[in-house]
Amino acid sequence: MSALLKFALAVDWISRRLGWAASMAVLLTALISAGNAVIRYLFDTSSNGWLEIQWYLFAAIVMLGAPAVLAVNEHVRVDLVYGRLKNHGAVYVDLFGLVFFLLPVMGLLAYLSTPLLVKMYLTHEMSNNAGGLIRWPAMLMLPVGFGLMVLQGISEIIKRVCYLRGLYQMDTTYEAPLQ
Repeated sequence: MSALLKFALAVDWISRRLGWAASMAVLLTALISAGNAVIRYLFDTSSNGWLEIQWYLFAAIVMLGAPAVLAVNEHVRVDLVYGRLKNHGAVYVDLFGLVFFLLPVMGLLAYLSTPLLVKMYLTHEMSNNAGGLIRWPAMLMLPVGFGLMVLQGISEIIKRVCYLRGLYQMDTTYEAPLQ
């Protein structure tokens, strides 16, 4: 179990680094958006390429940031019962959700998005907009992001099993988001 836990912690480390990259993409997106607005209003000109770069960065923000959110246990839950569960009960619900929902759905989405990425790459698909960019870099974020979610899901399963066996300490408290 020690090797699996080391694997899980390595995946967590990667997810945290990619989460940091996603947060920098938020800053870059805001700067590009502001710069584009200033140029458009001051010089009455714009570029579809700059607008599309924002979309590409948004894809990176979501797809690289999601595993980091899962790693810090801040992901979305359906809180009908979960908030009332303590310690092991919440961990069992997490395990059920990870095994029967997260892994199959993320795996399927990675599988389904890969052929589209390959097609876009091989055909050099371009945006229809004047000054538009090639599309495959944005599409790359889908299979990569879904694959990273599968890895982070496996990491979460390993950590929860280790927690139940007394081999790993984790915070099992859950605070429902403010409504």
